Amino acid sequence: MRFGSRLALLIILVLSSLTAALAQNSTGVENLRSQLNDLQAKETALQNQMKQLDEDLKPENIEKVFALNGSTHPEELREQRRKQLEAQKASVQSQLDQIATSRTRLDAAISSAEAATYRQSAVTATSDQPATTSNGASSNSSSTAVKSKSQRRTHRKRVRRTKSQQ
Repeated sequence: MRFGSRLALLIILVLSSLTAALAQNSTGVENLRSQLNDLQAKETALQNQMKQLDEDLKPENIEKVFALNGSTHPEELREQRRKQLEAQKASVQSQLDQIATSRTRLDAAISSAEAATYRQSAVTATSDQPATTSNGASSNSSSTAVKSKSQRRTHRKRVRRTKSQQ
């Protein structure tokens, strides 16, 4: 009776720890997905900024900026503006490249976290319903199945010895 209650308590402890681990992994996946959503929002904003910079870099738009400014060297001002816009465009492009790298890493992290959650759920499912061996005996792993087989053989040998001695 005590053995059965201890076994039940052990099973409950194992299942509760696995459930807690699954919950932790699922919140980890949710956290990674929220990071990915934030990254996508930043990427969209940067792409819009890149489109605006491309539009601003057109020669006619650079001229419009300085149309009302009176200057003795308008070419220098236009060249300075063009260089400034190109520097901003290069900065935005490098940020987009970093976001692409981060996105790849997050996708990989999400995949591995989902796989880990799936493996843990599979472990939980197998611990809920013990696997049966070819002899019909139930066990939680192949090593315990082998142990129980050898224990049964030893038990049979003892029973045979005691019967033959009688």
